[in-house]
Amino acid sequence: MKIALLGTGFGQAHAAVYAARDDVEVVMFGRDAVKTAKAAGQFGFTSSTDMDAAFEDGSFDLVDICLPLPLHAQFVLRALQAGKHALVELPLADDIEDAKRVAEAAARSDKHVFVDMFERFIPANQALFDAVKRGTYGRLEHLTLWNLTAHLWPGASLGLKVLPLEALHSDMDIITRTLGLPQATTVTTVARGEDSGAIDATFRFDGAAARSSVSSLMPQAWGARGGYTATFEHAASNATSTMGFDGKPSGTVTACTTEGAHELQLPAADQYTTMIGHVLEVVRGEADNQIAPASVLDALQLTLDLDRKVNDER
Repeated sequence: MKIALLGTGFGQAHAAVYAARDDVEVVMFGRDAVKTAKAAGQFGFTSSTDMDAAFEDGSFDLVDICLPLPLHAQFVLRALQAGKHALVELPLADDIEDAKRVAEAAARSDKHVFVDMFERFIPANQALFDAVKRGTYGRLEHLTLWNLTAHLWPGASLGLKVLPLEALHSDMDIITRTLGLPQATTVTTVARGEDSGAIDATFRFDGAAARSSVSSLMPQAWGARGGYTATFEHAASNATSTMGFDGKPSGTVTACTTEGAHELQLPAADQYTTMIGHVLEVVRGEADNQIAPASVLDALQLTLDLDRKVNDER
């Protein structure tokens, strides 16, 4: 399978996964010839600054879009028009109407579109989704999610302008997948200059509540830590994880029931490797698409609503 990988920033996280496989051929595309060649060379890929070739070259099967957010929707649509599958970094779009247009185009096409909802492939989150779907512990009544990080990515802003779309979208996906869209949302923020901040959001549902907290105010020694506590009718589960620049978390999930506390035995998994593996399986016709655009619309709507509350009202 031949893949056009667009972007030399976060595209390197995808590149590392592709480089470990022997069933793909990758060309990395970027605007700066020197920077693109250097990034591609780290993974043994060829490079190009001719972005049009990613769509016009008939040898490419999949376009992997790791470009700035305002370009996501239009490049996915271009890939579909060119008769190619597309994988796009999250969020799918910065406008819900653009996202709906992509979802509609994907539904009409015989090609697949994938949104990198990587958190769906984290075993701890899968355990939560399964418990809710199966009613293992009864109804979910309260969900708290948290993600507290230092500045691990040099030069990247983690201020209030970017935190909702860059850091809270995955939490909004977990919330909408387990509880649906909320009836009301309340937001509190803290800013430390333009590039650091914290957001605490609470959500009210019929008979349930949720909370999501994100912060980039932590000292370097803290690294990145996150997790959730899910309270059900008959039990509670608690997940904790640590994560570095490589994006590979380590952590545990503990379930507390009337019989006591026990740690769930979860498979070791790197969510990016699993996500890309899923994409390639779907393209080969071996699996159903679990990260199609239509499946992310509720989470994106909630994320955009949250972004407006954080930034429009400041």
